[in-house]
Amino acid sequence: MSQSKLITYGIIVFVALIAILTFSNATFLTIEAGERGVLFQRFGGGLDKENIYNPGFHVIAPWNIMYVYDIREKQIDEDMTVLSSNGLNIKVDVTVRANPEYGNIGDLHEKFGPQYVESLVRPEVRSSVREIIGQFSPEELYSTKRNEVQSLIQENLKENLGSNYIELRATLIRNIELPDKVRSAIETKIEAEQQALKYEYILQQERKEAERKIIEAEAKAESNRILSASLTDKILQDKGIEATLQLANSQNSKVIVVGGEGGNGLPLILGGN
Repeated sequence: MSQSKLITYGIIVFVALIAILTFSNATFLTIEAGERGVLFQRFGGGLDKENIYNPGFHVIAPWNIMYVYDIREKQIDEDMTVLSSNGLNIKVDVTVRANPEYGNIGDLHEKFGPQYVESLVRPEVRSSVREIIGQFSPEELYSTKRNEVQSLIQENLKENLGSNYIELRATLIRNIELPDKVRSAIETKIEAEQQALKYEYILQQERKEAERKIIEAEAKAESNRILSASLTDKILQDKGIEATLQLANSQNSKVIVVGGEGGNGLPLILGGN
């Protein structure tokens, strides 16, 4: 009997070891940093959305399933062709950075599952880009409205993804590519506009220079008028006398005639060496 009991105990231990080895992966679970878990209870009410499992070691019943989500920020790149406001094909490269909301993993799992990037984020990105790009002309997209387009896509995506438990970090337009003919026409137009602005600037400078010269001429004319009004005969005679005295002291020979018709003329220098 003792030998039979030993065999029985041995079989029990063996079965127990097999059971432990079989269910060890499902029973003992480690959630790594940057991850969160949501538990599906097969016999206890289904998905437990209220309790989110944080990083660490966890023990669960072997019949339950732990769904582990990477909650770190993900970069999603989309290269797509959309229509502008006038119906032209525009190639757009967009990058979106987003992550699941930490406390709403259960709701995200229930609505979209682990493949939420493909079933939720990418479709929303495509939809928002098409909707916003369709409001602008190719010229606006190429030159003046790119930052505005990026901001509008960001706002639209933030609202749509936020209502589905995804936190949007950033939206970046990497590139907007227009058809070659359209791009060339826009560049020619922009170049012409810049040239027109250059000519307008030159004309403004010329106008300012002309105004400056007019003001300068008017100032000189006014100065001459004031000077002419102040030059009386008496002042001219005094200036003539001063000049005569200076010439008289000069060592050079000269002939000076003092006085003119009526005795009121200025000194005249007739010659000298």
